[in-house]
Amino acid sequence: MKAVTAELPPEPDRGRPGPQTTTPSGKTRARSLGIPFAGQPGQWNAITDVPGVEVGYTTLIRGTSVRTGVTAIHPRGAARSDDPVVAAFFSQNGNGEMTGLSWIQESGTFAGPVAITNTHAVGIAHAAIIAWAVRHQPEMALAWLLPVVGETWDGYLNDINSPNVTERACLDALEGAAPGPIEEGSVGGGTGMNCYQFKGGSGTASRLVSYAGTTYTVGVFVQANFGTRDELTLAGLPLGQLLAEDNPMAAWRPGREGEGSVIAVVATDAPLIPQQAAALARRVTLGLARTGTTGSHFSGDLFLAFSTGNPDGITLSGAVLTGARARYDTLRFVPWGFMDPFYAAVVQATEEAVANALVANEDMTGRDGHRTPALPRDRVAELFRARGAPG
Repeated sequence: MKAVTAELPPEPDRGRPGPQTTTPSGKTRARSLGIPFAGQPGQWNAITDVPGVEVGYTTLIRGTSVRTGVTAIHPRGAARSDDPVVAAFFSQNGNGEMTGLSWIQESGTFAGPVAITNTHAVGIAHAAIIAWAVRHQPEMALAWLLPVVGETWDGYLNDINSPNVTERACLDALEGAAPGPIEEGSVGGGTGMNCYQFKGGSGTASRLVSYAGTTYTVGVFVQANFGTRDELTLAGLPLGQLLAEDNPMAAWRPGREGEGSVIAVVATDAPLIPQQAAALARRVTLGLARTGTTGSHFSGDLFLAFSTGNPDGITLSGAVLTGARARYDTLRFVPWGFMDPFYAAVVQATEEAVANALVANEDMTGRDGHRTPALPRDRVAELFRARGAPG
């Protein structure tokens, strides 16, 4: 949980296989295609570079119509989920759902894990977080729980109206969460998702920020399920217009232009106050804009940001009801005038997280024979080579 005091280490060699270019299972990541991303990533180039953050997945792929799952994120790790984090929320477009936001807006904090799943499984994920807390954090559960659960819609590839996401599936994601490098693409809550009418899903990236002799990490996780093909842009290259063919979703009805949604979770170990977390959440919009989206009415674009700085600095609200001793909370924070590098880190990591969700993927066929093609990696790499990008 302690911030690492050091100069920024050298950026990893993008030409070598490793966590910058491949996922733990060997899936290709965006950097291996020669896409010139700005900023310096952390060790895993993932939200789990933020000390303490743990991520878990349950991926459900069965028969011809089940393409869904659950993603779990523990901000301070499962063992310390009863220690609240500073947090804030921003809605770019509200055609979606994220629970627990009233309390985040009221207090600037939340405690416990975050879950992300499909639109019609929000309720079961909410109940599963409560069941998990009763089992693993009973003192936190003695008062009340306001779980944070976000969603995107996977009904093109998944039979979303069938009860495939169960409480057990959610508990498996919560209990299986771990630090270190994480999978991307069609895993967890992102299993059945589409992005820019290519196969989308789960993606992540991180950036290092040096402030006052300390190196902090900003990590972004996205469940990417938004955008039309013609919009897709990476590092300024209009890929969607250059890769317009093989787009089954374009002819699908009742499809709507740009429908889908994106959930983004921003984490940092830099000490912040809630208003600064809100400023980070707003910068997700700029990172998404770099990938081409203009934000459709039919897309729920909801962003959560939290800081794991100030450990033990916030009294768990429910603890007051269970006899906690009166105390003063104290928050240390980066002065506002020094926040710009953290804003840049969010924008850069968001763009790369979306790219990773697209690149670490394969074609998928699901419900009613619906098919979504994967981003053609070889062609993308060729296009960037032709433009003079390294790789």
